[in-house]
Amino acid sequence: MAGRKGVARKKAVTRSVRAGLQFPVGRIGRYLKKGRYAQRVGSGAPVYLAAVLEYLAAEVLELAGDAAKETKKARIIPRHLMIAVQGDPELSRLLAGVTIAYGGVVPYINSALLPKNGAGAAGKESKKKAAATKSPKKAAATN
Repeated sequence: MAGRKGVARKKAVTRSVRAGLQFPVGRIGRYLKKGRYAQRVGSGAPVYLAAVLEYLAAEVLELAGDAAKETKKARIIPRHLMIAVQGDPELSRLLAGVTIAYGGVVPYINSALLPKNGAGAAGKESKKKAAATKSPKKAAATN
C-alpha cells in the first residue's frame, strides 16, 4: 500500500533474480507474447527459455574463449566463434545452416593430401644422411 504513511514498500525482485539467471526473463516473456507464438504463454515458459539461452551463450563463449587462448589472443573475434562452433558436434549440428560473418572457412585437409605415416621416419633418416655428408664442424653445429 503505497499511499499509507509509515509503511515501507518491499523492494521489487525480478524474475531473473528469483531464477538465478543473467538473461532477462521479463523481456523474453514480453517477446513471446508479442511474437504471437501461442495464444497464451505460461509463467514458466520465459524462465525456461531464458535458462536455455543463457546456457547456450555460456557454452559458446567458453569454447570461443578457449579458441582465443590457443591463438594467444585476449579478445574473442568471429573466427574464434566459428572454430568453437565447428569444434563441438552438438553446436555444429544446431548451427548447421548459420553463416558467421568474418568467421572464415572450416579448417579441413583432405586425407589424400596428408603425408604417409612412414614418411616421418624416412624424413629423419634423410636428415641424418645429409648431416653425415657435411663437414664435421657443420654436423656438430646442427646437432
